[in-house]
Amino acid sequence: MSETRSIQLVSSLPAVPKRSDDANKGDCGRALIVAGSRGMSGAACLAGKSALRGGAGLVTVAAPLGIINIIATYEPSYMTLGLAEDDHGRIHQSATQQLAQILLNQTTVGIGPGLGQSALLLELVADLYATIPLPCVFDADALNLLAKRSYLLKRPADAPARILTPHPGEFARLSGLDVETIQNNRAQCAADFAGKNHVIVVLKGQNTIITDGTRVAVNTTGNSGMATGGTGDVLTGVITALLAQGMNEFEAAQLGVHLHGLAGDLAAEELSNPGMIASDLPHFLGRAWCELD
Repeated sequence: MSETRSIQLVSSLPAVPKRSDDANKGDCGRALIVAGSRGMSGAACLAGKSALRGGAGLVTVAAPLGIINIIATYEPSYMTLGLAEDDHGRIHQSATQQLAQILLNQTTVGIGPGLGQSALLLELVADLYATIPLPCVFDADALNLLAKRSYLLKRPADAPARILTPHPGEFARLSGLDVETIQNNRAQCAADFAGKNHVIVVLKGQNTIITDGTRVAVNTTGNSGMATGGTGDVLTGVITALLAQGMNEFEAAQLGVHLHGLAGDLAAEELSNPGMIASDLPHFLGRAWCELD
């Protein structure tokens, strides 16, 4: 590691977003989810539905045109946008103009679940990371693409927030550290990377680490039943929704991870650890919110 930072441990949860009695959907934020590819429509579905359950007032899921009907059928409460796609059913770089137009009316963006990888997607994701003038969450394939342009990760200190939500393997690719080093010193490795690049890091796994390079929170919710495909897509949607409701980036990440894990704990109580699946989590997010009241 190139530097070791002094970090402050944060143990208390932030306050939940306030919602006035006369609030309308526009007051609760507009979240855009950019996700999915042929064979990976479920990732977009889970992230979109979880953004709704996370409290965003309006959610739009933008995905390749060939899978947009699948996504629209999954949940009627979000909107959809079919994007230009390549021959393999992945978002094409030419979708940049479509995304630029819809971004004019958004509050925050979540990018990455199920995107797949290609040279053109690398150009698209790198451009979105550098230019979107809104707080964003980058996850999954978006992180693997950004790892190929790691010099782009560093942000100006006053730039719109970027929350990166890697598992240890993805973080190894982003940071250049090996997984063993990361796992032996999770908080410090994540904090050093976050501080150096002016980003928020959510280093997933047991006792997920949330850090902005100065503050570190260690999550205590969640269980082994969440070690199943799709749970990270749910987390992307939840954090994106909390950002849309006006929370600052560190607190949105911290509360989002807590809610996500709590939904998993509630699901496990009813369904068991081995019996729960990722699509159970959005349902139990409603119960998790009730636990915070």
